[in-house]
Amino acid sequence: MSEYAARPAPGAGGAGNLDYRVAHLAEHLAAGDLGELGVRIEIRGAAVLLTGTVPSEQSRDDVLRMAREELPGTPVHCDIVVADTAAPDHAEEVE
Repeated sequence: MSEYAARPAPGAGGAGNLDYRVAHLAEHLAAGDLGELGVRIEIRGAAVLLTGTVPSEQSRDDVLRMAREELPGTPVHCDIVVADTAAPDHAEEVE
């Protein structure tokens, strides 16, 4: 049986079902390549908020895509920040 076969239908069950689906999303994020990113998932009413810092726009897009796939029909708000890993373009002045 695939891991998706045991899932309840989207929208079924209310808040308890959202808790389950958010926990499932957290497990998927932790088990994959994105596991070390420290993305937090919070339930805010009937919506979900994603926060944290990731190394690239691709990582942010991947997390958001996974959240939307796991939580169809649930509003997902993304406050994930992309870390600035570029070298400084000028010297820092210290007084």
